[in-house]
Amino acid sequence: MTATTGATTTERNLSDRDLLAAWNPEDEDLWAAGARRIARRNLAYSILSEHIGFSVWSLWSVLVLFLGPDYHVDAAGKFLLTSLPTAVGSVLRLPYSFAVTRFGGRSWTVFSALILLVPCGLCAFLIKPGVSYSTLLILAAVTGVGGGNFASSMTNINTFYPDRLKGWALGLNAGGGNVGVAAVQLVGLAVLAWSGKGHPGLVAGIYLPLIVVAAVGSALWMDNLPNRTAAKGAIREVAKSGRTWVISVLYIGTFGSFIGFGFAFGQVLQVQFKTQFATPVDAAYLTFLGPLLGSLSRPIGGRLADRLGGARVTLVTFAAMAASAVVVLAASEAASLAAFVTGFVLLFVFSGVGNGSVYKMIPALFAGEPEPRARRLSGALIGLAGAVGAFGGVLVNMAFRQSFLSTKNGDAAYWTFLLFYALCAGLTWVVFMRRAGRTVREAAPAIG
Repeated sequence: MTATTGATTTERNLSDRDLLAAWNPEDEDLWAAGARRIARRNLAYSILSEHIGFSVWSLWSVLVLFLGPDYHVDAAGKFLLTSLPTAVGSVLRLPYSFAVTRFGGRSWTVFSALILLVPCGLCAFLIKPGVSYSTLLILAAVTGVGGGNFASSMTNINTFYPDRLKGWALGLNAGGGNVGVAAVQLVGLAVLAWSGKGHPGLVAGIYLPLIVVAAVGSALWMDNLPNRTAAKGAIREVAKSGRTWVISVLYIGTFGSFIGFGFAFGQVLQVQFKTQFATPVDAAYLTFLGPLLGSLSRPIGGRLADRLGGARVTLVTFAAMAASAVVVLAASEAASLAAFVTGFVLLFVFSGVGNGSVYKMIPALFAGEPEPRARRLSGALIGLAGAVGAFGGVLVNMAFRQSFLSTKNGDAAYWTFLLFYALCAGLTWVVFMRRAGRTVREAAPAIG
């Protein structure tokens, strides 16, 4: 962009207010003049807030490890406790994605951070022997508010970065948030090692000051972009396309697996290998590893998809996830803990890669549309696929619950996962790769 005086934008001193008022990340002069700095600042605090949101959302993946005999909750009851937050979080993702355009990125990030004080405060003071199971169910459901933070954070950061940088920026944003699943498990491990399983409230209490720090930082250093309005009817429009629902199914297989396994892995270890895990601490030493590696692999999936094509990487990812499920199933039947953990860690890693590659496929669906319309529809599909995909975490936990209720082991669940990943691989091939012309469209700019 060139000024009327002949001086370029980079030669003028623009305040943050001027840059925000004229916001256009595709304008390279504006980007160099300070828009890049603003975008990075917003990305940093977005990652912090989303990270804590994921940790709060995943609290019950840790808290169930504290529920010993004094709580009178069996394995099936614990899987229900880990299913509820996932269900609530998946439902909240759609309204959270719209809230950013309605209230502004900074304003909504502050609010969505502060509301996390409610579940953390309740869990910190109410979880103790003698608490009713219905109360535990309510507490678990309330922590689902942390699941909505991902959708609002991704929608917000999507507006701050140009198309050429979105894959990496949204990969960092999503990966930094996903690490919250591993972080809360490390916090739980520290509490278990330090004070034993008699103080579950400490896990939630540790996050109370961190939430305040995230809210204050967001209020001081994030920005509301002016003149941003919700794209009315976009969700309705993308919902009419069959490929929208195929993308959503693929995201169930990737992100749904990641968040579902993140909630269930510690409980599965304790139930299936009870002789090796006499205490919750024993299981906690292993549970954080899978979510950590799965989070770190998400930006890698986005970067590979940028280079090789989203559909191609997704197809290979589902083939690898199916192979990993075979390893888990064989290890379960052989009662091999080492092979079981290895297979599950591979499932986490490949689900992380798939998280990035599936999102890369979204803009290719609208490659022939005018830029404003393509951006509007891509954003709507991100919100819809994110909500549906998160519900996959519920399905994972319910599959484990039913499998252990029916057969006392997880083999039926592992077979289900294996068949579902094979179905997802087939869908990817048939819908996105069978026709050569469709692979050409993978050159579209990445959304995430």
